[in-house]
Amino acid sequence: MTAQAGGPVPGLPAEAHAGSRGAALGRLWPFGPAAAVLLFLFFIPLAIVFVYSFWTVQNLQLIPTWTLQNYLKFFQTDTYIRTFLKTIIMAVLVTAAGIGMAFPFAYFLARYVSTRWQRVLLLAVIIPFWSSYLVRVYAWQAILGEKGALNWLLMQVGLISEPLTIFLYNDVGVFIVLTYVYFPFAALSLYSSLEKFDFTQLTAAQDLGATPLRAMRRILLPQVRPGFITAMIFVFIPIIGEYLTPTLVGGTKGVLIGNLIVNFYRGGAFPAMAAASFIIAAFIILLLVLFRRYLQLDDVVTKL
Repeated sequence: MTAQAGGPVPGLPAEAHAGSRGAALGRLWPFGPAAAVLLFLFFIPLAIVFVYSFWTVQNLQLIPTWTLQNYLKFFQTDTYIRTFLKTIIMAVLVTAAGIGMAFPFAYFLARYVSTRWQRVLLLAVIIPFWSSYLVRVYAWQAILGEKGALNWLLMQVGLISEPLTIFLYNDVGVFIVLTYVYFPFAALSLYSSLEKFDFTQLTAAQDLGATPLRAMRRILLPQVRPGFITAMIFVFIPIIGEYLTPTLVGGTKGVLIGNLIVNFYRGGAFPAMAAASFIIAAFIILLLVLFRRYLQLDDVVTKL
């Protein structure tokens, strides 16, 4: 009889089996720190939030009375639903705008720019990360304000006769700043895929009669699609939990779901805050699972 898969092999001493198990565990030890961070900074806090979301609060004290009322209230309140949908729409628009600007930039960089200048331009993309996120957002307040640089420039070129107020403390300002903040993530993700692409394939396809657009659609895009998915992950998902930019640039008209959760906290509605937070966390986890499955399918299709 043959030994069962994974079982001990007849004839080998027990010390050999123990040594193989020890070697397997030894190969896994580098994952230990990451697993600990994931456990203590994600799964355990998420479990605590999940438990709190079923409790109630009285006089700012959590009462372990199990109820679904927090979830029902979230889905039955129009303000909460509208804010959540608005956050998703904002994330979709910023992701589309970021990728729409990042793809031509990364394509030109990978295909037409020399390696030396590629490094220079990539450094220019990364430079904003050298300053604080808070400083960058405050700088955009000065740019988008009624007396800011943008209004001054538009008046100088004659496009407007008086300063506009549509750029700050509303959704337009939030969209502009979020697009600026997350553009580098999209650009770097797409560039990392495009730099590995063999652009002679496009030339060969055009020699065989394909139009430039068809060659790009049938050859380039399927091979760099993982870069698009990665860019979506790095841009779309963080925007779901954005708080600082909507607060400083959006004001009362640019509120997103992150601001709503902070309002729950300030009002002492901890179970409602936990329920809203867990809904967002579950939504993000679902997106990550879908993106991961999509990446796996794309890898198979590309190899075929």
